[in-house]
Amino acid sequence: MTETPPPPARDSAPVLVPYSPAWQPQGRALTQELLAALAPLAERVEHIGSTAIPGMAAKAVFDLQVSVADLAAAEAAFAEPLAARGFRLSPYRNDHVPAGLDDDPANWTKRLWTRRSEDGASAVNLHVRRTGSPNERLALLFRDWFRAHPEAIPSYARFKQSLADAVDSTGVYADVKDPVVDLVITVAEPWAAQTAWKPTAPSTD
Repeated sequence: MTETPPPPARDSAPVLVPYSPAWQPQGRALTQELLAALAPLAERVEHIGSTAIPGMAAKAVFDLQVSVADLAAAEAAFAEPLAARGFRLSPYRNDHVPAGLDDDPANWTKRLWTRRSEDGASAVNLHVRRTGSPNERLALLFRDWFRAHPEAIPSYARFKQSLADAVDSTGVYADVKDPVVDLVITVAEPWAAQTAWKPTAPSTD
């Protein structure tokens, strides 16, 4: 989940690369940098998405999640420090609501900043979500379920590669992938209940 491309890049072709062990320390460094820059409104910053799952092929873009109490306040406060680090605010403000879930789309709002790889800086999709919101929780559950079930990684990675080979738009790639993410979550939710999983503490990667 949470590899949503910003609208300006939706016509570019998705390119997946093999998993790199360097992604974990790079992700950790990015989360620490952004937490320092965005505190105190940033309550936590987590490395999420495929680059946060050992062994998973992914687009070479880090997905990071910032948890905040208030999205509007965060949007205003984060504008300057993020612009100074090469981030641009995207007009994309809603996450996909999983199929079959009868929930108000307003509960799935967010702010999205993006940075593409320039001057040696890592490419990043920065998802800012409300603490305790369903989309904040889902991003962490998706990551943690795959980390706990490495046997599922090759199949999902193969699906992503086949999809990337078949489409020429990151927008189409994301739209087709969303229902498959929904399927993963139907399996992850019982696991979360059985293990008493909760997104209560930042990951140490």
